[in-house]
Amino acid sequence: MQQQVILAYSGGLDTSVILKWLLNKGYEVTAFIADVGQEEDFAAAKTKALAIGAKTVIIEDCKEEFVNDYIYPSLQSGALYENRYLLGTSLARPLIAKKLVEYALAHGIKNISHGATGKGNDQIRFELVFMQFMPEVKVIAPWKEPEFLAQFKGRTDLLNYAAEQGIPVTSTLQKPYSVDENLMHTSYEAGILEDPELAPPAEMFKKTLSPQDAPDQTFEISIEFSNGLPVKITEHASQKVISGTQLEIFTYLNKVGGNNAIGRIDIVESRFVGMKSRGVYETPGGTILHKAYQDLETLVLDREVILLKSCAAPKIAQLIYNGFWFSPEMKMLMAANQVSLSAINGVVHLALYKGNVIILGRNSPNSLYDHDIASMDRLGDYDQTDAKGFIKLNALRLKKQTITPKMKQ
Repeated sequence: MQQQVILAYSGGLDTSVILKWLLNKGYEVTAFIADVGQEEDFAAAKTKALAIGAKTVIIEDCKEEFVNDYIYPSLQSGALYENRYLLGTSLARPLIAKKLVEYALAHGIKNISHGATGKGNDQIRFELVFMQFMPEVKVIAPWKEPEFLAQFKGRTDLLNYAAEQGIPVTSTLQKPYSVDENLMHTSYEAGILEDPELAPPAEMFKKTLSPQDAPDQTFEISIEFSNGLPVKITEHASQKVISGTQLEIFTYLNKVGGNNAIGRIDIVESRFVGMKSRGVYETPGGTILHKAYQDLETLVLDREVILLKSCAAPKIAQLIYNGFWFSPEMKMLMAANQVSLSAINGVVHLALYKGNVIILGRNSPNSLYDHDIASMDRLGDYDQTDAKGFIKLNALRLKKQTITPKMKQ
């Protein structure tokens, strides 16, 4: 009986070639496409996969689940990988992997294949989920198979093979960088981007205008939060109100953020497998919300809670980046983060201007700011003479750290 395999299919160069390779190996292939918000002609991708030889093509709309269960928890935690990267691909991979496992289990498919290379992070993000939820799985990762590697040394061989087999692809030898897109971001890597000193081509960017092309005036909005979620956005100039599902709100922020050049970064990052890599990212909506969350938290959270969140955030980012979304340590950290969300209520006023997110103000029914205490013009419930004893007590241990004078030679 012919063995079945489910392939994480994107419609791009790598997975189209892998689909043909699996067919030539004698597998019956189900191509699975997860819609996580990428700009994709899904009908064309389905037609392509069927033309190559896939028996079945499954297209599943995962956008709502992606926003609600992956993007927002990450943003609420403050996760920022290596202090710069808001993540994106690494948020989508565990969701896609989970969907592949669910379909495989429901249809008795014992083999799962993906197009991630043996040098990257995605192989880990996929396969950890496969093995966690389907321990008996056979993973077929062609980029780690000697037979595949002997035939395909890199993207040039893939492009030549696609041309020979009549497989249409958008990559070319002149533009060989790879693109991954979802609701959270668009990422670019490889090819000409492998030189970290070389500026990315201006025409490469899909989600955002350049600062030079963005409007010359600020675009001002207010974002209202309830229990840690954005529930309403008001445009200051037009007084237009945007509400609805979390997907609708996030999609709106992607649009206005992109129009104002928000969320571009160009970084060299540390891959889990041990090497450095260069990535260029566009994260417009996520960048706006990250800034808004940060600002509102300073108003409504106790300083020790803010400190604990700031300590946990890098670890959460590392776990996400490295592929441990469903790990027990991730569950524990995210459960702790949930405790703070009940206080995240209020409004943040922002201006978007040529790549900058400028905080204009904020208010909250849970505000810990007390004007009477903070004001230099009022005493409030604060006795300034108490500060003398406070300072003395804190100086006790410092007095033991005496400065030893240098000895004269």
